[in-house]
Amino acid sequence: MSTASLLRLHPLPPRKTLNRWHGQPSTSIHIPLRLHSLPSITNCSPRRMAISMSYRATVPASERLLAGLSYSLPFLNSLHYGRFLFARFPSLGIALEPLLPLIGAYRSLPYASFVAFFALYLGVVRNPAFGRYVRFNAMQAVVLDVLLALPALLQRIFGVPARGVGFRLLEVCYNVIFVVTAGCFLYGLVSCVLGKTPYLPLVASAADRQL
Repeated sequence: MSTASLLRLHPLPPRKTLNRWHGQPSTSIHIPLRLHSLPSITNCSPRRMAISMSYRATVPASERLLAGLSYSLPFLNSLHYGRFLFARFPSLGIALEPLLPLIGAYRSLPYASFVAFFALYLGVVRNPAFGRYVRFNAMQAVVLDVLLALPALLQRIFGVPARGVGFRLLEVCYNVIFVVTAGCFLYGLVSCVLGKTPYLPLVASAADRQL
């Protein structure tokens, strides 16, 4: 009973720490975080964000067509490297029959390779009216065409062997050059038709530095 009377006569004092805390003005800055204002983070899963970042905007059909046709320049200039393959496998010539009108027109024009080279480089690569997608693919075709001129330059310096091991080595080099160039042509053409960016080994880095 004495303890109860003491509690009634002497109530507990209020917590001064709480009163002092609420009585003083707060110096902190309250920044509300609204999760609904960040839909790209809260509403997208990591897999969905990765997919959206890996795909680019759709390339227009005209740019895809022009970028794909750019690779026809090194391909046309590499046909003479396939002479041994055409002689050994006549079926390869049959596969190129749809391109015979284009090949005939290309070879009938004087200095066609030089005109096409500078037209592609000055008219497309260095033309700011075209987008980077077209200019990059055109620059890859230009770099590949320059690399094709190196074997011809070496032949003029060291000559062309007529027989023996040198001739066998020349045949192998010709076959490799044509197969690689034809593969780059098909890879670049199909990639551009699908709206993707083809990256040729060693060629892509050189083309990117020029842009």
